[in-house]
Parts: sequence; structure tokens; C-alpha cells
Amino acid sequence: MSKSILRLLCAFTLIALAACSGPAATPTGSAPDPTPAMTHPPADSEGSPANQPAALQEATAPPEGQEIDRSYKLVTGVQDGRMVFIGSGGPLDGVINPELTADLGEVVEIVLVNGDSIVHNVALEGYGLKSEDIHEIGQETRLVFTADKAGAFIYFCAIPGHRQAGMEGRITITGDGAAADPDAPQPVNLPSIALPADAVPPAVTRTAPDRLTVELETVEVNARLADSAGYTFWTFNGTVPGPMIRIRVGDTVEVRLRNAENSHYAHSVDFHAVTGPGGGAAATQTMPGEETSFTFKALNPGVYVYHCATPSVAQHISNGMYGLIVVEPEGGLPPVDREFYVMQGEIYTVQPYGQPGVVTFSPEKMLAERPEYFFFNGAVGSLTELNPLRANVGETVRIFFGVGGPNFTSSFHVIGEIFDRVYDLGSLTAPPLTDVQSVLVPTGGSAVVEFTLDYPGTYVLVDHSLSRAERGLAGHLIVEGEADPEIFDSPEGLTGE
Repeated sequence: MSKSILRLLCAFTLIALAACSGPAATPTGSAPDPTPAMTHPPADSEGSPANQPAALQEATAPPEGQEIDRSYKLVTGVQDGRMVFIGSGGPLDGVINPELTADLGEVVEIVLVNGDSIVHNVALEGYGLKSEDIHEIGQETRLVFTADKAGAFIYFCAIPGHRQAGMEGRITITGDGAAADPDAPQPVNLPSIALPADAVPPAVTRTAPDRLTVELETVEVNARLADSAGYTFWTFNGTVPGPMIRIRVGDTVEVRLRNAENSHYAHSVDFHAVTGPGGGAAATQTMPGEETSFTFKALNPGVYVYHCATPSVAQHISNGMYGLIVVEPEGGLPPVDREFYVMQGEIYTVQPYGQPGVVTFSPEKMLAERPEYFFFNGAVGSLTELNPLRANVGETVRIFFGVGGPNFTSSFHVIGEIFDRVYDLGSLTAPPLTDVQSVLVPTGGSAVVEFTLDYPGTYVLVDHSLSRAERGLAGHLIVEGEADPEIFDSPEGLTGE
């Protein structure tokens, strides 16, 4: 494999990974589809330079007069579309991003071998140390340190974007030789509340309007934000985004909103599909343990955002309180083989991106519009390693896409695909745009994209403001089937199969 092809593959990997069906409305008189509601109690300061990672110091040799007590060898590479460390030798041989261990007081050496001709290094979070950079295949570098702080620490590649592309692992330091560092952030293991993209209610097949009931519960949940970070999300029905709601133009809808008893905050809901004061928000300012309701008639077809509208509205949205309501036109939408539901959001934390542990909301960063995290469907990795989209060659795909925000517009793009049809701004009655590369979706707005899958491989969902991929914003559409070399062929064999 040539270096140029490998560099291209790594570049696309970097973009890729920088990185329960929802209830439809139910006719009055029948029970709504049950949705799991996770009810956990929830877990602020200026994002100053003190909150940013300190400069890393190079540490490539043992302290004077001391010898290495424990040594590990790692090789850089690309596995399953990710940039990774690969263990070399002993029980870690071939293990991806292996978990390392050490005892307090030991002098530890991590030897890094370049296996892909891309510039790399290895750094250790919590110790503020890094190795020298290596550029050529076979070149080695070392990170050497004395394990004088107990806890779980992250080793990673400090080249911009490489950690987000998959190059990180954990080293756990234990023993009685020294006191544990009370300030060392510890990774957390919390459940995911990220809504799978295939959680789409069935199409509306009724030929006449009906009277329906939509039931939502606002739930505050401690959950996974990234691999080693947790956050207190505020949700509709225990997921981010909230469930997709699917109705028909002309339907009369009763919305019942309940705020969980163990919530700490009031919540509400504003439907952009509603004609009426606050989109329903004025009628649904709901205290913990209480329930409110209102009724509206769906006058306009389209794909609309709903969100919490309790002050601070931006904070409630950022914490996860948004979703889509699809109001189908008379006659419905053209049939497709697969439908997906994807929403983009951002979170503002005191702690810098990637720091392990429970992270907390920063109102200062929100007001300054400086998010630490961007993601699809509620978490970093939600649509890559957790729940990638899946389809087959020859199928037609429809993605209902929305932006919760609260602040950033999206340039939605699928790398390696072209949208055959785009229902711009969520309009289902205007003629769709055709043959579109990217679609601009405003905050609090939506779009519907459709395309036919002609070739197998992994297609990457991104916001084409691509630096956001390095803060978690990426998804995968994995397409299986037979490859057609007349559509795409590579002499190097990099066909995506």
C-alpha cells in the first residue's frame, strides 16, 4: 500500500471518528407505545486558560540513576476504520488500545513504533508528559515516567485530531507506595441514552385526519457523553434526541407533558409545528412531579423541531431537550427502503474536550458560544461504535435530519454519497432539490435527504464545518453488498468493502 493512499485513508479516518423505537402519536383511547425512562438524579465557571490542557513536557528517559521497571510496546496503525495503538509482544500482542497497568513508584516506559508513516507521538493525561514525534515507518520514540500518582489515566496521541480518531487507551496505576492524586479525573462508566438512528415510527397510512395523543416525560439523567466522560442530560422520554413524533396534516393532537418527580428543574415543550402561543410552551411550564397538556391542530405539513422552552432555553436545549415531529402531507411520503432519524447538538462543559470523569455545564462557554462537544444523537460515538446506520446496496435511504443546537448551523454531508433529493428546510410540499452535495440546516431547523446506495463501504456523516469532527461530530452509514467496479475501483484495493 503506498504512503499516499495510506495518508488519504488516515485523513478520512480522522474525519470519521474525530469521533427502542421512538413512539409515534397514538389514537385517543389506545395506550401510547412504552418508552424507557431512566430516572437518575443529576450530578460553572469561566472557560479560562486554566481549564485548558497544560503544555505537555517531553519525557523520553528514566530519571538519573534509575532503571526501567515496566515496559510496553505499541505500534501505530489503522484498524476497522480507526487510527489506533496496537499492542506488541506478550499478552497485549495485537490488542487494540490495550489497557496498561503499573504499580506506584515504578518507572514505566511506553515504546511507540510508527507503523503507518503518519506523524504520531504518545502522551499521558494527568501527568502532562509526551514523547517526541515520529514520522517514518519503523521509527521509535519513548515516553518514560515515574508512576507517582494512583488512578486511571489516559494515554493518547497528542497530534491534533488523532485522539478523536481513536488513538487513546487507559493505564491504571495502583499500590500503596504513594497517595492517590485527589485531583486526577477518573473515567466513568455510565449508560448510554443516545437514540439509535433507526428509531423511526412507521409512515402514516391513514387517508383522513384523526385525533391523537402524544405523551412526553421530561427526565434528568446521568449518562455517557463520551467513552470515559459522563454528563447530566435533560431529556424527553429518557433519550437524546427525544422520540420522533409522526402525524398527518389535519390531525388534532393532545400533548401531555409530565415532569418526573425526581427532576430538579421545571421543563416545557415548544413544537415548531404548532400554531399557538409559544408553540405550546406557555401551556406546559411544568414543575417536578406535575403534568400539563394542550391541544393543537396540525395545519401545515413539514418536518419540525420541538424543544424545551423553559429559561434558560439555550441551556435546556444544549442539555438534550430537542426532537423532531414529522407532519406528513396528504398522501404521505414516497416509500423508501430505510428511514433514519439524526439530530445534531452541542454541549458546553467546564472541563476541556476529552477529559475523563463527570463533566459539568458551563454557562459562560454557552453564552460565548464555545462548545467543547459536538455530536449526533446524544453522545460522541453514538452513530459510530455504538449504533451505526446500516443498509444494503440497492436500497433507498431517507434521513430526517434536524439541528437542536442551541447555537450552531450544520452543513450536513455524507462523505462518498450525493443526495438524490433534498427537502430543503423540512418542507415536504415544495419540489425537492436534486443532486446535492451538502445541505445547510439552521439551528432549530430540519431537512430530509434521500439517496440510493450504489456501492458498499462505510460512509461518514459529518457537518462539513470539519473541525467539529475533532470534537465528536461523526456518524457511520455501513453499506453491505456486492461492489460494482464500474462505479468505483481502486488499483490499491481500497474499495471500502
